[in-house]
Amino acid sequence: MLIGIPKEIKDHEYRVGATPEGVQILVAAGHKAVVQSAAGARIGFGDDDYRAAGATIVAAAAEVYAAELIIKVKEIQRSEFPLIRSGQILYGYHHFAPDRELLDAMLKAGAACVAYETITDDAGHLPLLTPMSQIAGRLAPQVGAWALQMANGGSGVLLGGVPGVLPANVLIIGGGTVGENAARIALGMGADVTLLDRSAARLAQLDAIFDGRLKTAISTSHALRTLLPAQDLVIGAVLLPGARAPHLITRADLKRMRAGSVIVDVAIDQGGICETSRPTSHTDPVYVEEGIVHYCVTNMPAAVARTATLALTQATLRHALHIADHGLRDAVKNDAHLAAGLQTFGGRITHAGLAQDLDLPCVEPQQAIM
Repeated sequence: MLIGIPKEIKDHEYRVGATPEGVQILVAAGHKAVVQSAAGARIGFGDDDYRAAGATIVAAAAEVYAAELIIKVKEIQRSEFPLIRSGQILYGYHHFAPDRELLDAMLKAGAACVAYETITDDAGHLPLLTPMSQIAGRLAPQVGAWALQMANGGSGVLLGGVPGVLPANVLIIGGGTVGENAARIALGMGADVTLLDRSAARLAQLDAIFDGRLKTAISTSHALRTLLPAQDLVIGAVLLPGARAPHLITRADLKRMRAGSVIVDVAIDQGGICETSRPTSHTDPVYVEEGIVHYCVTNMPAAVARTATLALTQATLRHALHIADHGLRDAVKNDAHLAAGLQTFGGRITHAGLAQDLDLPCVEPQQAIM
C-alpha cells in the first residue's frame, strides 16, 4: 500500500505521523512511504533520516495526499480539504464532534476516517489516545502555573507556595488518564489538589496511587459549585469518547470564581467543559472571560513534539500496519477495536457516539464496509 505522511500545518504543530523508525517498519513490510519534506525537521527527524528508512521525499502536500493511506496527527485543516478524495484512508486524530464543518467535508469527500481517539483495546481503554492524554495531563499544571503569572493575566499565585504562604488550590475535573497525570504533576509542584470523578471505584484507585495526598470527591453539580470559588487553577479533563465534552462550568460559575484564576480546558478538542471555552493556539494561548484566564490550546502535546511523536508512533504503528497489510475492509472486519475507530466511511457516519451527539444517522462499521 502507498502510505503518505504529510507535514502538519496546524499552528505550532511539530509532531509528525510516524518516526523514521516507524517508516522503516512499514517499508520492511512491503509498503511504500511518501513523506513531505521537512515533516519532522523541527524535532530532529530530517529528510535524510526518512530516506534512509526507505521513504520517498516530496515537496508538495498534493503528492503526499495521492497516497491511499494518510498517517497524520491532527485533524485535516481547511486548506487540505481539496486534497481529500473518496475512499482515501485518513488515520489520525479527527475530533469531529465540535467541528461540524470538518465532519461534513469528510463525509462529502467520502473519506474513510479512522480516529486514534476512539480505537479501543481488550480492557476497554483508548490506547492511541492514552499517550497524548498522559502528555496533556502532565503539561496542564505547567501551563496553568504559567497562566497564573501576572504578566499572563493571572492572579499572581505560585502553584507550590513558599514557607509561610499557602500553595495554590487546584481542582481537576475528571479522573481518567489526563486527570491522573495532571494530579501527579500538580502534587509534585506542591499544590493543594482536589480531583472530582463520577466513579467511586476510580477515586479509591487514585487515593491508593497517591497515598492519600490527593483530595477526592464524587463529581456532582453541587460539589463542583461548592469548590469552584476557592480554586486558583481548574483543569478540565473530562472525556466522552467520540462525543462533545459536557459543559460543566457555566458563565455564572465564572462570576463566583476569584479574578485571575485559570482554567486549563484539556477537553477543548471535544468542545471543552466550559460554556465560555473556545479553541486557542500556541501562538495566542489565553484569553480572559469574566475575569478568568482561559487556556484552551487544542494541540497541547505539540509543545513537546519530539516526546509526543515518539510516544504516538509506538501506539499507532500496529494498526497502521494492520490496515496496510490487509486493506481497510478486512482490517475492520477482523478487528473490533479498529472498527471502533472508524468514524466515517463512504459518506456515512460509522461511530455511534459521534452520531448520537450530533443527532445524525449512523451505520455500523461492519455494515458500512460491505
